[in-house]
Amino acid sequence: MDLFSGASFRSIELGLDQAQQKQSVLANNIANADTPGYKAKQVPFSQTLEHALKEPAIGAYKTHMEHVDFKGSESGSTRLNELKDRYHHNGNGVDIDKEMASLAENQIQYNTLIERLNGRFSSLQSVIRGGK
Repeated sequence: MDLFSGASFRSIELGLDQAQQKQSVLANNIANADTPGYKAKQVPFSQTLEHALKEPAIGAYKTHMEHVDFKGSESGSTRLNELKDRYHHNGNGVDIDKEMASLAENQIQYNTLIERLNGRFSSLQSVIRGGK
């Protein structure tokens, strides 16, 4: 019996992975706020979703050759989109206020996921101890 195979743990794990990746991209954008010609990058939601769904959380198999495969492409990397806007005379495309707001939003989402994960572990701990 695998206690951590439930959809709840899987969705929290995927959310944390996405938050970590977004954190990395935002930090890189902020670090390059003064770099001439740098274009701000973002992680598109559709690609993040596609990457998360490439390995389904449920066990599935094809029963007919014409059925759609359950796994997506084997590419494990997520492509980053460059934003086309220019905010500075040197061609830099980083809006520092927007990046900082996105960073704060991402941190709130990450903290929420961590609290949810702690709640799941507390529930398991309560069950293990017999509800005490």
